[in-house]
Amino acid sequence: MEIATTMPEFMTRASGLEIHEVPDGYIVYHSARDNVSYLNKTAAIIFEFCDGNLPADDIVERVSKIFDLGQSSDQEIRACLESLIKEGLVQASSKSLP
Repeated sequence: MEIATTMPEFMTRASGLEIHEVPDGYIVYHSARDNVSYLNKTAAIIFEFCDGNLPADDIVERVSKIFDLGQSSDQEIRACLESLIKEGLVQASSKSLP
């Protein structure tokens, strides 16, 4: 799934994940895929924002502000979101969670 420049989708974490915090980020086990993913600190922060209450564009904006980055970093943050989706850790939904 390719993510467009404007992403109105709300990002939610997938179910069935075992999340373990480690000094440099997270180790996430996805039982349905029998897969382990390693998230660095930046990816872990992006993953945390994927709670179903924020659209992808807001996540990009917030991460950019946290790290005091300019708009030039937006594509990298979006690429991380896309990677989280491909790994099955995050899903895009057209509606926010209640």
